[in-house]
Amino acid sequence: MTTAPAEAAPDTASGARTSPATGWLTPAPTSLPRPPAPPAPAVRRGPLAAFGVAGAALTGYVWSEHGAKPGVLLLLGLGLGFALFHSRFGFTSAWRQLVAVGNGAGLRAHALLLGTTATLFAVIIGTGTGLFGSEPAPSAGRIGLGLLIGSFVFAIGMQLGGACASGTLFAVGSGQSSIVLTLGGFIAGSTLAAWQFDLWRDLPAYDAVVLSDHVGWLGSWALTLAALAGIVALTRYVQARRNPPPAGVVPTARGAARALRGSWPLAAGAVVLALLGAGVLLVSGGAWGITSAFALWGSKIVGALGGSPESWSFWQQPNNQAMFDGAVLADKNSLTDIGIMLGAGLAAALGGTWALHRGIPARTAVAAVVGGILMGIGARLAGGCNIGAYLAGIASGSLHGWIWGAVALAGTWAGLRLRPLFGLANPRPKDSVC
Repeated sequence: MTTAPAEAAPDTASGARTSPATGWLTPAPTSLPRPPAPPAPAVRRGPLAAFGVAGAALTGYVWSEHGAKPGVLLLLGLGLGFALFHSRFGFTSAWRQLVAVGNGAGLRAHALLLGTTATLFAVIIGTGTGLFGSEPAPSAGRIGLGLLIGSFVFAIGMQLGGACASGTLFAVGSGQSSIVLTLGGFIAGSTLAAWQFDLWRDLPAYDAVVLSDHVGWLGSWALTLAALAGIVALTRYVQARRNPPPAGVVPTARGAARALRGSWPLAAGAVVLALLGAGVLLVSGGAWGITSAFALWGSKIVGALGGSPESWSFWQQPNNQAMFDGAVLADKNSLTDIGIMLGAGLAAALGGTWALHRGIPARTAVAAVVGGILMGIGARLAGGCNIGAYLAGIASGSLHGWIWGAVALAGTWAGLRLRPLFGLANPRPKDSVC
């Protein structure tokens, strides 16, 4: 996907080698060929059995105690975790690679995910199709100071914490110990923002702008795909100008076994994630989201420790109150979040890469916690994260999703400048991979 052309013409002025211009469907140039992927290691049978039993037992419990709808949502979460891990589908790394060295492969995968999801959303919401009696609705957010501050802060947190919302969950499931610290910070930041809801609830904002309200679902879909095509063209132009290192590779199996054991192409991951995300919309009536569950989990912990989160203004909002009063294992986002961690654990065990990482440097640990806290606060201020605001917003034709993504790019630039303070490296033009 990012291999360099076999031949490059010398630059007569400087003696440097440059890549020839590429067409729309040809691979975007990189400074070196992409290295071959090493073979996948042996299956980790112990973790595979543990995650398999846990997933089956929890699904059975949820299905029997709360019904088929929550049970299906948990299964969709398992699928999302499996796909996220095997495709290593990244939001944090994609923005970092683009801003740091100009490699736009990750952002082009975002465009495929967004375009496919927008297509499925247009069909589902436009026709009013839902399962279990649900009525599908677009994910729309207000446009204001909270969105701008929240998405900027969230992006800084991504670069310090080492993962986005979805990346945090699948990394925790695959055994990455440092990301457990990020998740802890994420929950703490989300809970802090819920506790201090009165400080930011009245930040100035305009009402949501949803394209389908003005041009219908067909027009919304067409405008969204046109904008995404423009982004793809822009990333190819930037990559051709900067000629970055190729993206790194992960161990992979060969042949049919690759579906279960190896790494998936980013394009395959994007399509599978879009299908599963559309499944969440069909079943629940709402788009796939992540971070509201973190505020719920943290607040429940506060309550268990003797606090009174039910008295917070945040949980007295009508929709939030229903969430808080209900069971965690009946909450849509909690179910898919838990499923993502279990599904990623299964995928990592099948791929032979599941392992607990030890010996986390102190500065990395601090960055993980700080990054998680910033993401938790930012997601609440912005009304969502890279999934609930960026993906769901753009796919729904909501202007706030586009603004979230644009501001997150600026926040990524700021985050890259803070990473060295915590001993975290950034991609460089002369690296062999980025």
